[in-house]
Amino acid sequence: MTGADLRRRPAVLASACGGAFALLAMVVAVHGWAPFGFEAAAVRWGVAHRPGWARSVAMAVTSLGTDVFPYLLALAAGAVAVRSGRAAGAAGARRAAAVLLAPLVWLVWLVAGQLLRQGLMRAFARPRPPVADWAFDASGFSFPSGHAFTSALSAGLLALAVARARPSAARAATAVAALFTFVIGLTRVYLGVHWPLDVLGGWLLAAAWLALGAWLLGLRAQRVAGARR
Repeated sequence: MTGADLRRRPAVLASACGGAFALLAMVVAVHGWAPFGFEAAAVRWGVAHRPGWARSVAMAVTSLGTDVFPYLLALAAGAVAVRSGRAAGAAGARRAAAVLLAPLVWLVWLVAGQLLRQGLMRAFARPRPPVADWAFDASGFSFPSGHAFTSALSAGLLALAVARARPSAARAATAVAALFTFVIGLTRVYLGVHWPLDVLGGWLLAAAWLALGAWLLGLRAQRVAGARR
């Protein structure tokens, strides 16, 4: 595989995941934004198998997909990027600027993704599961899941930064990020605040946004390398 092929891979992945998200949204819209039978069954199963201790564990896990924690992951991704060979190769004022700005760039990408997701969520306005099924109070619409999107994007950003800084750790970082994202997504259905396709939509949108960021990052690295020649 050539270098050009590797640089195009994130763009292809972004297009594929974005297309899959659009197709999923279309399918749910054609269904009137109502839950499919398997979605309702999944939420009912969660309600029927939710003892107090399991509810507490699920709520502790699901809390990692919102508030401060995802933004800390994005800042950590920026810090890892600073320590990579690309940032370390700069000198003087350029290196100081990289140290200060790199974490913010990764954080801004997360915030921009959140704005996109919130805009789509309001535009689609899919209702959440019945309030009687909720394990706690929730707000906003249902599709795509904010927790699923935020956890996938923030963990993905950190995994991407680790992979760029230490390629040998790429698989391990990706596996941990995927597990983190998967478990949080499951808690959203288990706690009765999202339908399964809401979670899938959040994952697909996050994957598309992450791949787009990786593609832009690759273009920037290519330009920097060309300027040094």
